[in-house]
Amino acid sequence: MKYPLDCEENFSKTFLFWLTRFIRSKITSLSNRQVKDKDRLAQLIKQLIIGFDSIVELKKVIKEVRNIGINSIHVYYVPLEKLYTFLNSYGAASMKEIDEELLSDFLASQTSNLSDATKKNYRIAIITFFSYIDKQNEQSNGNAYRYGIELKNWGGLSGKSGQKLPSYMHKEEVNRFIKAIDTYVFGEKIADRNRLIIKIILYTGIRVGEALNIEIKDLVKDGDTYIIQVRGKGNKPRIVMIKESIIKTNLDNWLNMRVCNQNLLFCNQKGNILTQAYISRIVEKILLSVSIRKEKNGAHMLRHTFATLLYQNSKDLILVQESLGHADINTSRIYTHFDKDRLKKTTDIF
Repeated sequence: MKYPLDCEENFSKTFLFWLTRFIRSKITSLSNRQVKDKDRLAQLIKQLIIGFDSIVELKKVIKEVRNIGINSIHVYYVPLEKLYTFLNSYGAASMKEIDEELLSDFLASQTSNLSDATKKNYRIAIITFFSYIDKQNEQSNGNAYRYGIELKNWGGLSGKSGQKLPSYMHKEEVNRFIKAIDTYVFGEKIADRNRLIIKIILYTGIRVGEALNIEIKDLVKDGDTYIIQVRGKGNKPRIVMIKESIIKTNLDNWLNMRVCNQNLLFCNQKGNILTQAYISRIVEKILLSVSIRKEKNGAHMLRHTFATLLYQNSKDLILVQESLGHADINTSRIYTHFDKDRLKKTTDIF
């Protein structure tokens, strides 16, 4: 039997529902050679089928399952319990708010002091969990919501080398990329849509997921600029701005041909929401067309580029934090590493 993605009255209960069903599926697939009390295990599985009202109840069952003899279940449960706590602290309201970027943030913040082997276990647990949901959920229209979580670009392993600085484009590369956006050959029906979404991400620094969820009503013209309301992590709203001249032609052309469901600004040719993977692919193609190669050539690199150039031009870390929608200013602080004017002072100390 399949269930809607957001099948309970709130996010906490919904995540607990999916976690409980996933744990049950893992218990029945893991080796049971060491099981000491098969009758008790059957009773515990029945409890998992019924479900729980709190994570505390589930945790007690997991502990007993381990004691009975299925020791490896904690490899899946522990990372997902911590993810449950992490997402609740963010104030998530829907399972659809979860994406690769949010999961990478979780891994970066929660596994920094762990061994590489344990980090790999966290990654595997998360990928397996969302793969299970991909196969077991069903929307009202009969389609399934697909996460497609891969976490290929998560750089948390080999922690001894320290945190990597994000990839970004220098000003000269940005100029080449901007020209390439308008000259790269797309299909006639998708050209203005693709150029519009890439420009909005580059010029505002919003996350790819935030751009994909923009609705028509979120775009408001104010003089010679557009104000865009986006919903960030935890469904927290903020506004960003972009000059009308940058997007006017692409926006007008796209609005004349778009046929999207649920009032989305961007959609595929079936009217459904675009995927983050698709946006990253077209960004990478444009980058390569003008010989720009970075360690990470996806769409999220545009956000790092925006933040880096914003800090270099403004030297205002609060502005960077507010523009990117970071809850903690320490998350924004990494962009100070690219302040060449400040670093040049170190050359004169003697």
